[in-house]
Amino acid sequence: MARTSTYLNFPRNTEAAFLFYQSVFGGEFGNDGIARFCDIPVTPDMPPLAAEDQQLIMHVELVIVGGHVLMGTDAPESMGFKVAFGNNVHINLEPDTKAETKALFDQLSAGGVVTMPLQVMFWGAYYGSCTDKFGVHWMFNCTGE
Repeated sequence: MARTSTYLNFPRNTEAAFLFYQSVFGGEFGNDGIARFCDIPVTPDMPPLAAEDQQLIMHVELVIVGGHVLMGTDAPESMGFKVAFGNNVHINLEPDTKAETKALFDQLSAGGVVTMPLQVMFWGAYYGSCTDKFGVHWMFNCTGE
């Protein structure tokens, strides 16, 4: 089923932030709880993960008011990120089909910047991201066909 969510990037304190949000909104973390960077399957072309980054949050989600899903990740500088106001929030779209995902991605990225081309990821989703011509960050995560 299609849904829209908000994705938040934190420098290294996603767990503290989401424990706080959970205390405010209640509920349980979705998708089998908190996924950490050490949970990523290692591939030969993947650079080694620093020991201090292994327990950081790769993905967490929490349903808040009205069924809206709040998602988050750690984005530390050691992994090449520099979190700043403006790049710490993404609108995450989860269309029902790959065709719909591609159409929305192509339209929203036109005149903007593709930050990750659409591709099948290790978690099984058809995923990509872009910044539109107005500077809004979008993520696409399709698990349908």
